[in-house]
This record gives sequence, C-alpha cells and structure tokens, in this order.
Amino acid sequence: MLTCSWLLVNLALAAAPGDATTRPSADPRNVHNGWVIPDEGYCDQPYIVIRPDGAWVCTMTTGKGEEGHRGQHVVSTISTDQGRTWSPLVDIEPADGPEASWVIPLITPGGRIYAFYDYNGDRVNTLGEKKDIRADMLGWYVYKYSDDGGQSWSKERYRLPVRVTACDRTNDWGGKVQILWGICKPIVSQDTAFFSFTKLGRYLLDEGEGWLFASDNILTARNPADIRWEMLPEGDHGIRAPEFGSVQEEHNIVALSNGDLYCVYRTTTGHPCHSYSCDRGRTWSKPKHMTYTPGGRKIKTPRACPRVWRTSNGKYLFWFHNHSGKTFQDRNPAWLAGGVERDGYIHWSQPEILLYDPKIDTRMSYPDLIEQDGRYWITETQKEVARVHEIDASLLEGLWNQDSDRRVPTRGLVLDWKADDAGEQDMPRLPDLRSEGGLSIHLRFRLDNLAANQVILDTHDESGKGIAVVTTKLSTLAIQLSDGTTSATWDCDSGLLKAGRTHHVTIIVDGGPKIITFVVDGQLCDGGETRQYGWGRFSNQLGDVNGGRLKIAPSLSGRLERVRIYNRYLRTSEAVALAQASD
Repeated sequence: MLTCSWLLVNLALAAAPGDATTRPSADPRNVHNGWVIPDEGYCDQPYIVIRPDGAWVCTMTTGKGEEGHRGQHVVSTISTDQGRTWSPLVDIEPADGPEASWVIPLITPGGRIYAFYDYNGDRVNTLGEKKDIRADMLGWYVYKYSDDGGQSWSKERYRLPVRVTACDRTNDWGGKVQILWGICKPIVSQDTAFFSFTKLGRYLLDEGEGWLFASDNILTARNPADIRWEMLPEGDHGIRAPEFGSVQEEHNIVALSNGDLYCVYRTTTGHPCHSYSCDRGRTWSKPKHMTYTPGGRKIKTPRACPRVWRTSNGKYLFWFHNHSGKTFQDRNPAWLAGGVERDGYIHWSQPEILLYDPKIDTRMSYPDLIEQDGRYWITETQKEVARVHEIDASLLEGLWNQDSDRRVPTRGLVLDWKADDAGEQDMPRLPDLRSEGGLSIHLRFRLDNLAANQVILDTHDESGKGIAVVTTKLSTLAIQLSDGTTSATWDCDSGLLKAGRTHHVTIIVDGGPKIITFVVDGQLCDGGETRQYGWGRFSNQLGDVNGGRLKIAPSLSGRLERVRIYNRYLRTSEAVALAQASD
C-alpha cells in the first residue's frame, strides 16, 4: 500500500537519467522547442520591447564566464521574425569595462529605448581582506538610451538618484557603496513609468528590501538629463516584513486598473510575498505571503524569480514553481497562474505547467512576457541558454476563465461511465507514457469512510500491467501505474477527502514533463502543510500501462457516480471545469 517512503522511491526513480532527456519532442511546453537567443556563454534576464515597426529588441546580461565573473556586461540583439532569428549582439556596455548587469528595457511612445542596469562605476572589487569579490550588484544604478531601435547605444551614461537609506548605512561599506539589482521590467501607468528594484543591507544577498523609481516625464523628455526621478516608498525603509527573514528580494510590480500598484517578491519561506500601494508607491501595505485569493491558500514557490505581468486585456499572469522549497534549486517545471481583478485585489487561478525541461535539474527563470498581434510569448533563461517560446492563447484564456467555465471536455474522452452502467468495462487503449502520451481520469464519488484499500477502479492484468485508483492509509486517493516493469504512485493531498461528501477528483498523468497532478474539487494539490510538492514525478522509463478490463468500484464503501477517462493530459483549467460542471 502507499506510504511516504513509497513516494520517495518514486521520486528517486523519476530522477534517473534516460533517453527522454535527449530525444526530440513534439510538446511545445518542452523548453528545447523554443527559439534560442544568442549570448556569450552566460545569459540572464532576456527582456524584450517591441519597436514601432514590430521588431523585437532584447536586452540581456551576458559574459564568457559564470554569473558574477569579470567581463559580465549588458547587450542587445534584434529579431524581425518574432524570435526565430537574431542579429549579432551589440554592447550596451563593453566586456572590458566595469561590471554591468541586470539590464531592463523601456520603450517610449516615440521609439526611444532606455536600458537600466547595475554599473560598478567605482570599481569596487574588495571587501576588507577579501579580494576579487563578486561585484555585479555593487555600485551605481544607471541608464543609456538608443534612438535607432537598439542598433547602437548612447555614449553618455546617466546615473539614477539612488538615495542612501537605512539598509545602506548599515551595510558592509557603511553606505559608501550600495548593493542593489532589479528584475522588474518597467511598467507605464497613467503616463508615469515605474520599475522596482531590491537593495541589500549586507553583502552579498542578505537583508533585502524593495524600492521603486518613478518618472512622470521619461516618456516625452528628449534630453535624458531632464528626466525627473522619484525614489519610493517615502522614508528610510523599503518594502519588506521582518518576520519573513533576511531574504526578501527581486521585487516586481504591476499597476491595477485604478492606478494602485501591486508588488510580488521572493523569500526563503517557501512562499512569495505580496504588497499593495494605493498611493502610487509612496506607502505600501505590510507584505504578506502571497495567496490565491484574499485571505486564501498560500501560493508556493522557492527562492526563484516570481514574475508578475499585466496583459493588454487588463488581466494578470504569474510565473512561479509551485512548491515550497527554500533554496535556489528546483525551478523545473515553470507554472503559470492567471489573475483577474476584483474589488481592488488580484484573484489567482489554479496554475498550469507552462514549460518544462526533461532534464530535471534544469533551472529556468527570469522570464519576460511579450504580446503582439493577439499572440503571446515567454522568454526564459537557464543561465547558459535563453529561449523564446510562443504560448497557446487558449491556455491563458482557460486560466482567466476558470471561475466561470463549466464545460465538460470532450476531446480525448474515451470512456464515460455512469452509476447505472455495468461494473466491468472494456478498457480503451491509452497512449504510451514514454513517448509523451498522457491520460486523465475524472471521478465523482462519495466515500462512507476513509478506510484504506478501497478500490475505485482497477485495470491490472495478470502480468501486473495496468492502472488502479485506491484509498490509502493517509486518507488520500492514489493512482498506481505499472507497465509490468516500471511502476509509479502518487496521491492527493491529505485532509481534502471527507466521508459522506461528494467529491470531484481529476487525476492527470502528463507524459511530457512526467508529472502526476491531482485536482480535488477544483483545487490543484500543492502539498498543503505536509509536503513540499503536491505533484509527483514518474520515471521516464514508465511506458505502456494498458492492462486488462476495467473493474469499476470492486471494493468501495460509498457510491461512485461518474468515471471519465481521457487519452491525453487535461489542463488544470479543464479539471476545474469538470468539478464545476452540472453533469
């Protein structure tokens, strides 16, 4: 029967290397199907603006060494075919100058492009007796501009007025050197440009807090020296809450429909934090753990960039990693939630897998969102390769419409069993999971009790091949899969099933990323308070799980009302719709 150690065995199996990590993939979510953006070796924050002529200009941080090494600098490149091909790199700052890093672009209505970035203008490379320290977050915050669509950049460099605040005065240099960086692509709200950044109170990555720059004339000013800047919030302290620890960083913002600002940032608590400002950034609500709805379930993500965007239709998207790790690791897959605004707050959908790499230890992050002609793209970087990926607009619409969609998916529906049908059925043939096939099972049932070993359905044959859905000793529901050689098991989060209550459970076995998810009564399992993950990986060696005939509820204390089986993975949004459907 299912135990915690059994689950760990399955996760270990999933980490075993296999040919699925290298063979070509037809799945557009596989990052290897993206278009590569050129770089010099290391690459980070590939952010894109769209010129008036429709061409894309991408700025990024790059270098021939590893992150933070000497020679790290900022560049741009141009694509005229929506990311398929790119021009040679153009230096915004040269590799043989002071370290220049973490560039973010802004394009004005007139077509001028500004690039904002860290610049080690004082060439600080020592700290006490430490020599050749990492200096890519030290020094000035500066900008250059391009008036020829990113083909060249101004010789002049302009310094942003980063005022000295409490966290600077207590840093390792007593405020004589500032430690800062930004990952927030500038936004425009009511003719004012804003972007947020993080200052650090201790070298290298400690005591972070969030700040913003706002300019009410950058969109029209011709002389960059005339640009007015205001650093927010007012006062001596940035956006942070002491109870969430030292690591509070990578603040990024969007504007709400009424001009209020919304900020999200990462921590090492297993959850991102969020905060609202109703006075254009001058003051902020006390940061709290980010939740799906006001006062609702906490969103999980590790110490990785949590990026939020507002789309042109006035809705929102959120990139994260959907588990409560506390380190830089485990950034694969990337998940996406959709947000809608209600009464001045953002309500987030249940998330979808957006991108994955078959190599589990890949770390993808620092994404950007591009919209053009009703289409959407996401960029991401794995630090050694950056790519751009077109995103199916229907996936985003599904996220934004989760609350209202009550349609039963019919594509791929191969079995639809009702309570009055026979208890044994011919089982439709399902795809091979090794070749990226998938399957989904939707169940509507009531359990009289939560005793273990109740069998909801079972297709195992005499050789052991097949699928079963059973109750466990943890009062959960588990799926068991076997191709006769390789097996996998995963279960839903504990505490969700209640005796005497009718439940909708959709189990999604996704052969692309090799991940099993459970959606229970419209909520995607995320592990709750007891597990880091609510989703489980299975081995890339697990293949054909077709077994014998389908035995329905052979040992169930309760009532099984509906079984739907699909020969594909369902999107989370489709599973939510099934939970809300009247049929």
